Amino acid sequence: MDAFYASVELLRYPELRGQPVVIGGGSRHQPEPGADGKLQFHKLRDYVGRGVVTTSTYEARALGVFSAMGMMKAAKLAPDAILLPTDFESYRHYSRLFKNAVAEIAPLIEDRGIDEIYIDLSEHTEEIRPLAQRIKDAVRAATGLSCSIGVAPNKLLAKICSELDKPDGVTLISAADIPTRIWPLAARKVNGIGPKAAEKLSALGLHTIGDLAAADPALLQDHFGRTYSEWLMRISHGQDERPVVTSSETKSISRESTFERDLHAKLDRDTLTPIFTDLCVRLAGDLQRKGYVGRTIGIKLKFADFRGVTRDLTLPDATDDAATIRQAAGECLRRVTLDRRLRLLGVRVTALSRKELSDSSPMLAQGELFGEE
Repeated sequence: MDAFYASVELLRYPELRGQPVVIGGGSRHQPEPGADGKLQFHKLRDYVGRGVVTTSTYEARALGVFSAMGMMKAAKLAPDAILLPTDFESYRHYSRLFKNAVAEIAPLIEDRGIDEIYIDLSEHTEEIRPLAQRIKDAVRAATGLSCSIGVAPNKLLAKICSELDKPDGVTLISAADIPTRIWPLAARKVNGIGPKAAEKLSALGLHTIGDLAAADPALLQDHFGRTYSEWLMRISHGQDERPVVTSSETKSISRESTFERDLHAKLDRDTLTPIFTDLCVRLAGDLQRKGYVGRTIGIKLKFADFRGVTRDLTLPDATDDAATIRQAAGECLRRVTLDRRLRLLGVRVTALSRKELSDSSPMLAQGELFGEE
């Protein structure tokens, strides 16, 4: 999907089309009606906090604002950009719509997150470009949004070429197109070559995928080890044997909250306790909606100095009950010395299994967890 979160917001606020828009604010950044009845939008220049950009429109990207960038840094690059809060419920709704639309045409789908899928088209007899266009048209009809499709012999190449003609593009490449379409691209365009690896490659004079393809295998092995260097050589020649995986089991489900300001476990317990309870309730709801129960309950804490702590507790029986999850997570929490300010709190469930029988859940009591017992 093209700039997915931002595109969903533009359906809600069409008057912002063509403007730099950044998604990543909190509820306080919700637009409000002005004296003239028109919505008044917050500007990025007014943001104060430690949040990060969730996504941005292509106009904001042209100003250098990209996802995962600190909001304060983004404000310096694009102070006049519109700032909107995230609305994950809405994004998940449109995600389901677009995936259902694709599945009506091509059901062999590997889910890669809220805005991306792989599709196996190998059994289709229809001409590929019209088929790809039919999928795009179905997505737009279902959601009002555009997507970009890359069609290639394997997942590696499909992922790369889906980015080549964004937004609203259809890109087809074959093995014969690798020298002209793939080799000139920067090595970091390959999913799996991160910033550190790209920096090491650049220091060796290997800037493009073509440079990798022409590199001495011994040079790569000396600097990256046998396994990773062999993978680099394979991907540089467009080789990828991974199948489209149409089903997978979830390994863990979690919920977490990053605070607008650092919270002290004792001084701010009246704020922290309901946040903790809400995370457990929402996590239980996720389990119930997805049909899972889990035996291992864990917490994740991140302190003001960015150091993190995790604790886990394995229960005798798997659960999807909010009260049970909160009690277990509370036990984990009591095993941490809470003498520093917190910037993040999270709760997770692992050791998942499919729920066979449903039963009623008891009411959730909030109780005290933070501060003196």
